[in-house]
Amino acid sequence: MIKFGPSGNSESFFAAGYSHTEEAAGFVKERGLDCFEYSFGRGVRMTEDKAISIGDAFRENGVEISVHAPYFVNFANPDDEMAAKSYGYVLESGKMVSLMGGTRVVFHPAAQGKEDREIAVSRTEDRLKVLRDYIYLNNLEHLMFCPETMGKTAQIGTVEEIARFCAIDPVFTPCVDFGHVNAREQGSLKTKKDYLSRLEFLIEALGFGRMKNFHVHFSKIQYGAKGEIRHLTFADDVFGPEFMPLAEALCELKLEPYIVSESAGTQAEDAAEMKRMYERALRVSGDTFS
Repeated sequence: MIKFGPSGNSESFFAAGYSHTEEAAGFVKERGLDCFEYSFGRGVRMTEDKAISIGDAFRENGVEISVHAPYFVNFANPDDEMAAKSYGYVLESGKMVSLMGGTRVVFHPAAQGKEDREIAVSRTEDRLKVLRDYIYLNNLEHLMFCPETMGKTAQIGTVEEIARFCAIDPVFTPCVDFGHVNAREQGSLKTKKDYLSRLEFLIEALGFGRMKNFHVHFSKIQYGAKGEIRHLTFADDVFGPEFMPLAEALCELKLEPYIVSESAGTQAEDAAEMKRMYERALRVSGDTFS
């Protein structure tokens, strides 16, 4: 079943007097949401007891949890020692989400640096094959590891590159950040057809079974000549992208991803709005919302 939720805690969470991640479970549930993404953006600094406590709270509220690995993962780094740290960041994130009772780890694949792009992409692909081996060695193959489409042209992570990485092994599932795609491609996502073209490409590359429950990040993002500048809220009417055409495309293709809002401060509210839009799109399509 398709699920909607925020990435991290919104401004309204703190305004209501909450402060602990365990409290986010009830906060999300009260707003009719289904999932929550915890960010290890600046490092995996959590005890096992804390991860179990968070997992208990989310399980009790029937809200599923995913995690985002540290932002400084870079599998294209020419330094093998630095690349080894990236393996650790992703694997530690996997161990923590498993303790939390979740199944999804989102990670940024790489940065191009000063090298030719194909060299950087090929090195990333080779390193992800090593990561795959580590995943199996650590008995984490029950998890979904989700390389993310990236919003800056200097980052590795076009839709095509993510498909290439996920083709390595079924442990990899795409995280399609449509705000990033739109920013990188200078406002390319406007119509249902625009979304369908990306989704149909991924289905062709990976198969419907691999894509049915893929991972989505969504927010409006300001962009410039080099791509992403900053995340916005749904109140923005300049940069986009808009969610309703994506909702219609998901209904048409019968895809049921996790959809995580990364709006700037209003992620809980915008996640709820996306769920309402999706329900409207389903009614129009003649399906039944489950």
